[in-house]
Amino acid sequence: MIKVRILVVAGFALLASFAAEGGQRVVSQTVGTDEFLMAVADPGQIAALSHLSRDPSFTAIADRAADFPHLRINGDAENILQFGPTLVLFADYSRAELVEQIRRAGVTVLVIDRYDSLEDAYANLRRLAVELGTEPRAEAVIEDCETRVAILNEKIDGRPPVRVIAPSTYGRLPGAQTTFQDLCDHAGAENLAAVLGHLVGHARPPVEQMLTWPIDTVVLAGDSLDLAIRPYLELAPYSLMEAVRDRRAVLLESWQLACVSHHRVSAYEKLARALHPEAFE
Repeated sequence: MIKVRILVVAGFALLASFAAEGGQRVVSQTVGTDEFLMAVADPGQIAALSHLSRDPSFTAIADRAADFPHLRINGDAENILQFGPTLVLFADYSRAELVEQIRRAGVTVLVIDRYDSLEDAYANLRRLAVELGTEPRAEAVIEDCETRVAILNEKIDGRPPVRVIAPSTYGRLPGAQTTFQDLCDHAGAENLAAVLGHLVGHARPPVEQMLTWPIDTVVLAGDSLDLAIRPYLELAPYSLMEAVRDRRAVLLESWQLACVSHHRVSAYEKLARALHPEAFE
């Protein structure tokens, strides 16, 4: 506790110094906020990124993130405050007591609480850019995404959607109002968990009913089809599904299935190419 108080005092001194210079020092506590921050901040504004920021399994920016300090795995208040932040980025799933500790230390907090859709990502980019005074940078990122999405839409327009699910070994499927639904909406896919299973969020599926779903392919994360599909070949009800038995699967990078930032556009493009290869010939 004494150590935290000392760090808080030191943090206030740094805050006063940067405030006088009109500067910002930003600490990001989650992978999603890392990606937003890297997109719109000047390098000198980035004080530290999350502990997962260098792991390519979780983020699109691992290579670039290697050049910046990062939080410890526990990412506690002491760890965050040691970087002297003027702004700390959290998500709504960050520990509430940690967010409150940072607020009590007198540091501005920005909590990202909407990330299901690309429009949410745009709103988050703009919201952060206002804090950093880098609005033109956010608009440039958004314009690039909009251009790529428009090109993709033109290629797959009018093509029948491919019927998919994203299986999980945790007994849940992503339905409506998830990043996977957003991915399907932009890649010419029909998420059967939402359409036939009527699932909202990540929910337990109707196991017996799933066996009747007309699944064209399953969407998995990984670099190897053998490794990615292996758990489902032995796990009911997936092991009973024709699509799984026939190994009809599309592989995305691990981070792409859960991406909450604008980098999800890369997932749209990869999934669309896999489901509608003839559109890209």
